[in-house]
Amino acid sequence: MKWYSDRGAERRPHWWALPVVLLLLAGEPASAAAPRHFVFFNRDRERIKEAWFADTPTFAGAQVKYTWKELEPERDKYEFGPLLEDLAFLSARNKRLFVQLQETSFETNRVLVPDYLRTPEFGGGVAMQYAFADESEEQATPEGWVARRWDPRVQKRFHMLLEELGQAVDGHIEGLNLPETAVGFGERTNRHPEGFTFIGYREAVQTNMLAAKAAFPRSIVMQYANFMPGEWLPWKDGGHLKGVYEFALQHGIGVGGPDLLPFRKGQLNHSYPLIKAASGKVPTGIAVQIGNYAAVNPATGQPPDIGQLIQFAAVELGVDFIFWSTQEPHFSREVVPHLESLRQKAVDRR
Repeated sequence: MKWYSDRGAERRPHWWALPVVLLLLAGEPASAAAPRHFVFFNRDRERIKEAWFADTPTFAGAQVKYTWKELEPERDKYEFGPLLEDLAFLSARNKRLFVQLQETSFETNRVLVPDYLRTPEFGGGVAMQYAFADESEEQATPEGWVARRWDPRVQKRFHMLLEELGQAVDGHIEGLNLPETAVGFGERTNRHPEGFTFIGYREAVQTNMLAAKAAFPRSIVMQYANFMPGEWLPWKDGGHLKGVYEFALQHGIGVGGPDLLPFRKGQLNHSYPLIKAASGKVPTGIAVQIGNYAAVNPATGQPPDIGQLIQFAAVELGVDFIFWSTQEPHFSREVVPHLESLRQKAVDRR
């Protein structure tokens, strides 16, 4: 398969390359292997049955989010029915399913782990994330919940879910991706959950990646790795994000993540050069999230068009998959017509 070829061997220092990126997006499209396009339906799984998606070959498949709480509503009682229903529907239409297994929320009123985990036996099961107003971290706004990924008690239960799910669908789904590595605990220990350390968190992410790979030896396993706590590249480098990517390459685990933001220095300094370096070695993907379509090119004062986003993903990052959010009006007015036009041109060239 193409992720084991030598494509993408060039290593560019992307944190110095913003002018190059601007020129690339301003110029003519460059040749590159075409990524496969999936629609990210989030939790709106019923939308996979809409005709514009189900009855047309424009998209290779659907990426659907399933939460830990949905898949294991009670301890040791697994509910894969909706996922299996989606898989059967898509397979019958020659489309593929990419499962996003979610245990992190970005809303304070939503917890995505089973209720039994929210007990002292599992240290409460989840930890609060925060948004910080400034570097002092004095003003912190709660921003959602994340599973205690670093807690061996919670890890054990998560790995059991992975094993059960793998037995049910490994080799039948296109892939499974674990949610982004970024967590909002801040740099100072007064906001850190019990047992959390920067190094321990990195090791926990790697442990969970390996468990997912063991449970899904035939389907793609992809870790969304965008930022890691305890560093801010290139100025403060704890080796955490690089360590996640190195581990992925060692074990044949895919990498990628949100967001597709060609002009955002944070992404250019963190995940983008690492995704590029992994291209051609393991499966890679990038998610076009809500808000990405309107992100402005500082050189033009306008957001890039869909063709430019695809070119950046395909040429600069070399990804195998693009996962498109359905944010309107951009998706219906821009993404679908553009991809259908590309598909038709490819048909006409045959």
